[in-house]
Amino acid sequence: QVQLVESGGGLAQPGGSLRLSCAASVSIRSINHMAWYRQSPGKQRELVAFMPSGGRTNYADSVKGRFTISRDNAKYMVYLQMNSLKPEDTAVYYCKFNIWSGAGFVDYWGQGTQVTVSS
Repeated sequence: QVQLVESGGGLAQPGGSLRLSCAASVSIRSINHMAWYRQSPGKQRELVAFMPSGGRTNYADSVKGRFTISRDNAKYMVYLQMNSLKPEDTAVYYCKFNIWSGAGFVDYWGQGTQVTVSS
């Protein structure tokens, strides 16, 4: 069973930066894609950044030019560098790995990490 552990959330001032990390608890051979989502109170979970195993990364319009998703294949980790943070970026952030299980692709989610942007 794959478990994802997130870290790096916290409090930041508007204009500040945070870096989120997400690590898999076991070795993973077949990752289809990695992604970061976020959810604010009263809102649906939304896709923030998407990184396929091959191909271009995609970002929500609201974070383009400010957020960067990256991965470390050797460590089975994915990161989200968040710059120029805004109060509206406040949310619980979740990482997701989509992995080939042998019978199909399966989504695995992290537990979520709170990001609060406030002065």
